[in-house]
Amino acid sequence: MKKHRGATPEIIDNLRRVFQAINEYSRNAEKKTDLTGPQLWALKILDNTSPIRVSELAQRMYLRPATIVGILDRLEMKGLVSRTRSTDDRRAVDLYLTEMGKQLADKAPEVAQAMLMKGLDELTDEQFSTVEEGMKLMVRMLGAEQLTPQPLHS
Repeated sequence: MKKHRGATPEIIDNLRRVFQAINEYSRNAEKKTDLTGPQLWALKILDNTSPIRVSELAQRMYLRPATIVGILDRLEMKGLVSRTRSTDDRRAVDLYLTEMGKQLADKAPEVAQAMLMKGLDELTDEQFSTVEEGMKLMVRMLGAEQLTPQPLHS
């Protein structure tokens, strides 16, 4: 038996804590806003950067534009987001928060995804590399390399 195997329970517990925290943040956000985590994250990004294009929002959320369109469809149906043809490029669509969207974004809790992004930005290069390698190993252990990543709690 290898020496480091004694830490296995702690690793498993920490994974459980991460999943629990993400689920709790999502449940809390959904209860307070009637939005899923990804919807609220998109709303928060729009609150800070609108107007923004779908492709740029997708990049900021590390999701595919097609996934973002589904999130935006639901936000638009709730009257929180509007889409307007860009005056600069008629092929492009600019995204804006409606007044109701701004009010909701202002009072909404922080989302787990934003907290993760902020935390990753604050890591040293060495810490970031450690997290990156650890996550790659976890994915490989689970044989999940071929899975297409989906939004957290959509």
